[in-house]
Amino acid sequence: MKPITTNGAPGAIGPYSQAIQIGELVYTSGQLPVNPTTGMIPEGVKEQAKQSLENVQAILESTGTSMEKVFKTTIFIKDMNDFVEINEVYSQFFKEPFPARSCVEVARLPKDVKVEIEVIATL
Repeated sequence: MKPITTNGAPGAIGPYSQAIQIGELVYTSGQLPVNPTTGMIPEGVKEQAKQSLENVQAILESTGTSMEKVFKTTIFIKDMNDFVEINEVYSQFFKEPFPARSCVEVARLPKDVKVEIEVIATL
């Protein structure tokens, strides 16, 4: 089990790793839409989804893999009414065959963000 850390994504805000590599698999922790350089969180849900996915991408690239190797995603959203807008952004990061995915509405997310995204990818 190898912990993954990169400055290209925000650091963990608790006792967990940005990601863990086990063999040929990389499991990211849920990525909040925090800009790793400024610490700022965008306002809109589309901008938040984009930042979360950019954070995921930075973590994956730091391990030598990419978004093309993601086979499972989980999206946590504050409001299911944002589903369509999140899909618009999501489709800019993933192409067919799309990863398997779960998307659930939750009562609250850390830092009161609107979206959090985690993935599993192969190397």
